[in-house]
Amino acid sequence: MATYEYLCNRCGSFDVKLEIGTAPKGYGCPVCAGTARRVYSSPGLSLTSNAVAALHVREEQAREAPAVVSQVPPRRRVPRHPHPALSRLPRL
Repeated sequence: MATYEYLCNRCGSFDVKLEIGTAPKGYGCPVCAGTARRVYSSPGLSLTSNAVAALHVREEQAREAPAVVSQVPPRRRVPRHPHPALSRLPRL
């Protein structure tokens, strides 16, 4: 799926997701049902790692529907391991 941008003279621009290569020159405006013309812009290409891209997608999703916390999570105790050099010290 590709995102195509259209411009309505009355309502402004809007995006439509269609299969690649199937975008018509004119598309119906979702607000006023008038004909909007296709606008050509630079593609949204980026050379980021998969981890950064996943974080970006999660941040965008959280903007629309943030996670709701109902209570404070319980405190987890982290086990403390003594430094190995301490076991060689003389004991009194």
